[in-house]
Amino acid sequence: MNPLLADLLQVLKLERLEVDLFRGESRDPGGHRVFGGQVLGQALAAAYATIEDRQVHSLHAYFLRAGDPDHPIVYEVDRSRDGKSFSSRRVVAIQHGEQIFHMSASFQVGEPAIDRQGDMPEAPDPESLPDLMTAVEELKRKAPDRPRPFRIHEHPFDFRPAELPDPLADIPREPRIKIWLRLKDRVPDDPILHHCLLAYTSDYFLLGAASMDARMTNEREQLQMASIDHAMWFHRPARPDEWLLYVTDSPTASGARGFARGSLFSRDGRLVASTAQEGLVRRVGGTDKGR
Repeated sequence: MNPLLADLLQVLKLERLEVDLFRGESRDPGGHRVFGGQVLGQALAAAYATIEDRQVHSLHAYFLRAGDPDHPIVYEVDRSRDGKSFSSRRVVAIQHGEQIFHMSASFQVGEPAIDRQGDMPEAPDPESLPDLMTAVEELKRKAPDRPRPFRIHEHPFDFRPAELPDPLADIPREPRIKIWLRLKDRVPDDPILHHCLLAYTSDYFLLGAASMDARMTNEREQLQMASIDHAMWFHRPARPDEWLLYVTDSPTASGARGFARGSLFSRDGRLVASTAQEGLVRRVGGTDKGR
């Protein structure tokens, strides 16, 4: 198995400390802070450890403090309610004695119902597209005076951009990212693991869309950016080791915050999940640099 993916699967395996109390390892993807997707995936894994015969259909979370990648994170689960059809859980992530994150998640028994959705946007086949590193280097070649819109480092995912903003535009009119993604290797046939991996993946490219106006200019290095909250709805089963199209856009930004939303489609056009996030997008140099 790809070593980065093997390490990610290890990170999503939590140690049970006590009833409804779990501990997860941390990793540093860069910038000496924990990736928000890691905390989302681990918190969902902790909640799932208290659930039987139900599947997550939504989660709503707040990032309170930056995580320390040099230390593990403890997850405390509150069993808010178990009804006939739905179960609700609240998860608090604790590090160095302080809350760094909390999440509410809802789980449902499987039920037959109406099945409808909107159309999947058009996109070239992922096999015809360059990987993210190649695409970003091409943007840099076209506009050498502009910074790279994304920091490139190794991922357990294969990213293939289907649409990125024009680097020569003064201000992007549509802050939107359209990108194919899949894990670099196969994973076990475990729907719970698939959901935790999708939660991990969902934190990619939302803040990127919300801050795209500044990311495509030389203002990028003057930005303070951080996820504030995150929501996700799971509509249909999906395998993260098969191609998924993630389309994110940002309809508004104001008050040093940018709002983004995303749709995750399977290759055959099924809308498998929806996401939304608000992030801090602040120019460094203001009177208040704290969060």
